[in-house]
Amino acid sequence: MKNNITAFQDEHGRVTTWPSDRRHASQHAVLEHLRLLFEVGVGYSRAEALALLADHALPDSELLLRELLDADYLVTQEERLWRADGRPAPRPAP
Repeated sequence: MKNNITAFQDEHGRVTTWPSDRRHASQHAVLEHLRLLFEVGVGYSRAEALALLADHALPDSELLLRELLDADYLVTQEERLWRADGRPAPRPAP
C-alpha cells in the first residue's frame, strides 16, 4: 500500500514538512517521492543535488540529502551522488 504524502506537501507538490520520527512509513514515502527527482544513471555533484532538493522541498535540503543517503535511496560513488537503483556498475580493477 502506497503511503500518501499530501499532508507533507504544498499545493504545488513541494515537500514542506518532514514527518516525525514516529511516522517512519511517511518518512520513507517522502524519500521515495524525492528519489524520483534524480534521474537513473545520472551522477550529481553535492551542489546539484542540494539545488534540486531546494527546488522541490522544504528549506532544509541538507537534512533531506542526509536522509536520502542514510536510507540508501542515493549513494556516493567517485565523488558523485547517484540514485541507488541507477548508479553505474563498478569498473574492474586494471
